[in-house]
Amino acid sequence: MTTPLQSLIQSGTKLWLDSIDPDLVRENRAMGATGATSNPIIVSDLLKTGRFDDQIAKLIQSGIDDDTIAWTMTDTLVSQAMGVFLPVWESTRGDDGYVSFELDPLLEDSSCKLSVQEKAARYIELGKKWAAGHKNRMIKVPATPGGLAAVEEMCAAGITLNVTLIFSERQYIAARDAVWKGAQRRKSLEAFKSVYSIFVSRLDVYTEKHAASLSPAAQGMVGIVNAKRLWKLNHEFWVGKKLPLNQEIIFASTGTKKKEDLPYKYVAAFAGSDIETNPPATNDAAQKCGVTFTRQVDQFPDKAILDEVDAKVSMQHLEETLMSEGLEKFADPHKKLLELIKTKRAGLLAASR
Repeated sequence: MTTPLQSLIQSGTKLWLDSIDPDLVRENRAMGATGATSNPIIVSDLLKTGRFDDQIAKLIQSGIDDDTIAWTMTDTLVSQAMGVFLPVWESTRGDDGYVSFELDPLLEDSSCKLSVQEKAARYIELGKKWAAGHKNRMIKVPATPGGLAAVEEMCAAGITLNVTLIFSERQYIAARDAVWKGAQRRKSLEAFKSVYSIFVSRLDVYTEKHAASLSPAAQGMVGIVNAKRLWKLNHEFWVGKKLPLNQEIIFASTGTKKKEDLPYKYVAAFAGSDIETNPPATNDAAQKCGVTFTRQVDQFPDKAILDEVDAKVSMQHLEETLMSEGLEKFADPHKKLLELIKTKRAGLLAASR
């Protein structure tokens, strides 16, 4: 009997996990997941569990500073997940089986005084460092001014990119065009792979507050409409390039935020193509729902709903608002991670006295 997640995969979706928890990676691989993504929240929450205290203690004893410990643990956790998905990468010749590694979120913290070009230079430096020697590691860079300014050079250097924190068509086009410009500077396009992480549920949270006049039919649909439109744009741009590997949209932020929504609302909406990177709870709910997923990614709501969304939602204000909120969520977990390691260091030193 075909499970719901198997039907999702059979529809054409690549199922990824929005976690690098070693236990969840193995569980979701068994359910059909073929990749994963990480971010500062995921790493911080994992280390808060205490499951990795022995490893952290050894790093503290080695004399390295808190920041180095944070990145060493991130690298370790991502690498472990990469090992699980490497056979997928090999069997698809580099079209799937990746794990994403997020670069330093503190570059986007409000306290960072670097210029856009200085941030870009730092992203390029870090991208090369953390990509080196890894087959199935994607480097995540945000669609901020500094991140976008780094994308062309990173891609030209052969780095496999996941451009993240995309909310709008403007961001997507800027990211895609910079990636393609960099790709064309490579000696070969054989290994060229890029993805664009379009955030979904946060848009529907935004419209509840900032577009409250939307009709019941349109409210809660903006994230889906926006992501499907960007998926269509992406497909139309790349289809004629006849590249060996697919350049894909990642449908991200697919966990529902409202209790009355079906937990697999966004899973169903984007079934049929590209990549869904779902939280563990969303994959669990989808697997237990008993639904057979079929291709919906190219199916849009009625024109009346599309016209209403266009008339009542300012995408510029939406992008500005969600980027501001997103960057807080981007940097704060890394700060908390450093505080956590600082606390563990103090406890270890106290215990050794």
